[in-house]
Amino acid sequence: MELKNKVQLITYPDSLGGNLQALKAALSKYFPNLFEGGIHILPPYPSSGDRGFAPLTYLEIDPQFGSWNDIRQLSQDYHILLDLMVNHISRKSEWFQDFLNNGDKSEWAELFLTPDKIWESGKPVAQDVALMFLRRKQPWSEYETGPGKKKQLVWTTFGKENPSEQIDLDINAPLTRRMLESFLENFAANGVKIVRLDAVGYIIKKPGTSCFFVEPEIYRFIDWISEKAASLGLALLPEVHSHYSIQYKLAEKGHWIYDFILPYTILEALINGSGERLKKYLADRPSKQFTMLDCHDGIPVKPDLDEMVSSTEARKIVDVCLERGANLSYVFSDKHKAADGFDVHQIRCSYYSVLNSNDNAYIAARAIQFFAPGIPQVYYVGLLAGENDMEMVNKTGEGREINRHNFSMEEIAAAAEKPVVKRLQQLIRFRNTHPAFDGELVILDSPDHILSLNRKHNGTECTLTINLNDFSNTITYTGNNGEQLVYNA
Repeated sequence: MELKNKVQLITYPDSLGGNLQALKAALSKYFPNLFEGGIHILPPYPSSGDRGFAPLTYLEIDPQFGSWNDIRQLSQDYHILLDLMVNHISRKSEWFQDFLNNGDKSEWAELFLTPDKIWESGKPVAQDVALMFLRRKQPWSEYETGPGKKKQLVWTTFGKENPSEQIDLDINAPLTRRMLESFLENFAANGVKIVRLDAVGYIIKKPGTSCFFVEPEIYRFIDWISEKAASLGLALLPEVHSHYSIQYKLAEKGHWIYDFILPYTILEALINGSGERLKKYLADRPSKQFTMLDCHDGIPVKPDLDEMVSSTEARKIVDVCLERGANLSYVFSDKHKAADGFDVHQIRCSYYSVLNSNDNAYIAARAIQFFAPGIPQVYYVGLLAGENDMEMVNKTGEGREINRHNFSMEEIAAAAEKPVVKRLQQLIRFRNTHPAFDGELVILDSPDHILSLNRKHNGTECTLTINLNDFSNTITYTGNNGEQLVYNA
């Protein structure tokens, strides 16, 4: 499927008004025809945790959000992007509950990864575990299974709880493959156009490896699921948080990737008043990417920026972010921390807040994002220039809630009137409509504190010039009649 080179929105199903019908109404009333690239709706399925990322099934929409009919209604106006957590399913899913009740005799036992599928001894080997890129202190949880309540270890990459709510799937099992196919078929039948393969980097479990993005097995799986998706008219977006070189390998094979480097490099340029690293990065990066600044998790640091940004440099930016109200998530595995102990995985914050709620700095950041080749995504909190939600962090104890505020219709109406939000809308419409954005990027020569980006296509062009010290900007562009025009975003 051909993707639109236009701006997309990222939102939870209940974050703009409370449900999918309210989302449609809010966009129609306050942001009509703005997100021509589509909407990424974060998991709207019944879920037992991690705000939708522990799905019970992909065959239903959680009734509190709406129904598949609401997805189909939205798909009439927008390309819809939904998540498929290919690595895991909820412990409360009917499949895992049957496994808990019946143990190895369950008809669904094949779906799940027990140690005997990985190690001949049937027990985890300490040397192998030490090599893994861990997202929790142990890569498994213990459950009681079958009528005899046999204690059984099951692989669980994610989850704060012990035992975890998120149960890893054995993607090599024929039963798992058939299940994934059924999920894709259901998406296609309900108007979905793009599927994000969430956590795909963790699907291969192999002794003696990091159990993250294990080659060549990872490519075999992505090739298999890509072929199935293409047959249904679906585009795929693999989601891989890792060293940037791994992302580039996917890009070399023709896959869409996420630009997880851009959020930090833009932030660094604006904080330090220097475009040195940003210019170098923009000149070298692949073009077939989805770009973002903010999301439901945080600004990536490790391992995404390893070997690109030193721990010393990263600490300085992290310290500024902490002063501005951010909180942090960390890498658990000692092997994957920096030699000096630096272990920041993500900086969690509102992007508007981390720029000191400075309207000019925020618009400058978005302008850079939109000029970088790729499909830009704007997170709903960023759309409304929302600030750090410390109340929810304190209430829930979950650091990621800092950037997950649910906006009522009244709050949306108020935010839509803010000057910075109006400026952002104007910039989005410019990005959606100017033909030069179908062309290549050229980084023009400029002093270190000046960033000058040029896009050119079929006789049209536009140039963004930003002063990184005071965040002032100028966009010069070709008008409809070939005249040169100026726009200050």
